[in-house]
Amino acid sequence: MAKPPLIWTNVIIFTSTLLATLVLVPWYQLTIGFDMFVITAAIISLFYCGLSITAGYHRLWSHKTYNAHWSVRLFFAIGGAFAMQNSALHWSSDHRVHHKFVDDNDKDPYSAKKGFWFSHIGWMLRHYHADTYNDYSNCRDLQKDPIVMWQHKHYLALTILTNVGFAVAVGLASGHMMGSLIAVGVTRLVLSHHFTFFINSWAHMWGSQPYTDKNTAKDNALLALFTHGEGYHNFHHIFEMDYRNGIKWYHYDPTKWLIKILSMVGLASNLRKTPQVKIEQAKLAMVLKRSHQRLDLRHDAEEMKLKLQAEYEQLVVKLNAFYSLKKKLFEDKKRKLVKEYDLKQLREQLNDLQESFELQRQAWLKLASHA
Repeated sequence: MAKPPLIWTNVIIFTSTLLATLVLVPWYQLTIGFDMFVITAAIISLFYCGLSITAGYHRLWSHKTYNAHWSVRLFFAIGGAFAMQNSALHWSSDHRVHHKFVDDNDKDPYSAKKGFWFSHIGWMLRHYHADTYNDYSNCRDLQKDPIVMWQHKHYLALTILTNVGFAVAVGLASGHMMGSLIAVGVTRLVLSHHFTFFINSWAHMWGSQPYTDKNTAKDNALLALFTHGEGYHNFHHIFEMDYRNGIKWYHYDPTKWLIKILSMVGLASNLRKTPQVKIEQAKLAMVLKRSHQRLDLRHDAEEMKLKLQAEYEQLVVKLNAFYSLKKKLFEDKKRKLVKEYDLKQLREQLNDLQESFELQRQAWLKLASHA
């Protein structure tokens, strides 16, 4: 079967910028040396591009996990053009299709089941979906956003202005024009591209699956360092409407932190979070499923499965009771519906329930691990 025709614009851009980076960076560093001002500007530019994709293209426009002030949307729209990954409208449309048909080799634009190369960059080098290339019917909501449509209409001009303009401005300010063109212009673009592309490839191939194994998405803390927190991809694919990817306080997720800070200063609102009870249920369900898979190899599998299942159901009941009481306590306190004495009793009841649940959970996990 003949392969679709090449998209020569993409082939030339990806190839030339990568070759230029591999050749010019070591040559310039050995012969002249990069100025610290230029290096700092390149790093800031890299973060600006990356966060415009993760906080803007991805979590704001593709998944609508929060609302943002027009100034924030404009900031991300310009940064998205600077990152040169197509318009926010086009990017979001592709990404929504990816989530809807994840791992479907025919419908997922960058299915990881087609291999690392294809999901990383190969899908952008040929007209694999030429018939639906400009079909934005899944983004009618974004077509009502004037900033999204402004960026889409003027994407080429914005791309040229930002990619040339930023590098030239840094070159003029530092007095190292060549160094700026190499570092801020070319190298920043290559790193920005491939760090984002890793989410489509690496994040679907290497890592853990603590929440679901219904698709190839993986959690990978190392990848999160390169992708501004997007490495917690297994969580994202089951709870895609959550503004967070890294949910623990120690998870490196600067995109989450940026969105939270924007909300604190009134520039973002309606931050969407998955109820903790659903997250815990997903994790327990995965432990149960893996225990069943291991038990299939044992002679006493059915008896053990029934025991695990019974205790799992008890655990879920206790889990729901805990979060239901926690929610009631929060709402009653907020509405001032309880007296301090009753509030103290409710807190003690909640602590007892939490302790009881944790003890039962640990016992169940131990039982499951020996299954």
